[in-house]
Amino acid sequence: MFSKGYQSNKDNEGNEAKGITRRTALGRGAGIAAIGAVSTFAATSVNPSPAAAASGTAPLGNASNSSTATLPTDVAGIRLPDSEVARAAAALAREVSSVTLFNHVMRTYLYGSLLFDRRGVRYDRELVFVGAVLHDLGLVEAYQTPDERFEVDGADAAQRFLREQRMPAERVAVVWDAIALHTSNGIATRKRPEIAMIAVGSSVDFAGEGVEQIPSDALADILTAFPREHFKQHALDDMVSLCRTKPMSVLMHPFAEVGRRHIPDFPVPTVEDLLFAAPFEE
Repeated sequence: MFSKGYQSNKDNEGNEAKGITRRTALGRGAGIAAIGAVSTFAATSVNPSPAAAASGTAPLGNASNSSTATLPTDVAGIRLPDSEVARAAAALAREVSSVTLFNHVMRTYLYGSLLFDRRGVRYDRELVFVGAVLHDLGLVEAYQTPDERFEVDGADAAQRFLREQRMPAERVAVVWDAIALHTSNGIATRKRPEIAMIAVGSSVDFAGEGVEQIPSDALADILTAFPREHFKQHALDDMVSLCRTKPMSVLMHPFAEVGRRHIPDFPVPTVEDLLFAAPFEE
């Protein structure tokens, strides 16, 4: 979920936010109320690889993340799928992501799988793996739209990629839902396991929700295979960066609280502001 941090780019990141005032935001309230939540962390991207440029998918991420690096066959007793589409998805995620982001999406898969395996839930492992490793594509700058919520940017990017991989449409639709809903636990956990598991796994990694259900030896194995790499600070840096560069994308989202705490004159209205700006007489 995370770039190398927002501080080195502060001068550029504030340009869009400077043009938005609280008054203009409220004036646009009816139109922007549906924009919803954009989650954290934009992973740094650089120049596109020849394959990505040819397909129009995405530029490369950190050069140290070789897309040809071999993943383990299993971690903490959890098997990593080795199908063609699973390998392609993992290679893309590694290629465009920072190390911190890539390790997070891998831990998301492992935590979700471990918890659901312990409950005896049956699920499609390939779908869960693909959804997990692609679930934060919307945090990569190359995939971001100016105003769309992060989850939808990521779901759309994953959908384009999986269509190129000739994944059947009904399977692509499950991955789209899993990514689009992964920050909406109250909704995602009511859906099929392949959707719920992405929300559950990412919540374990982000906030420690349910971590007490993971055996200590399994937790140690996962953190050894995919270390956190200063996850918390990267996450905070990227939340602030997102609030600076796409402030209206966090409208009515908890991350707006981060913007209000760290950014003077943060222009995004609160839910109360939107309510009382509605053009109705009482």
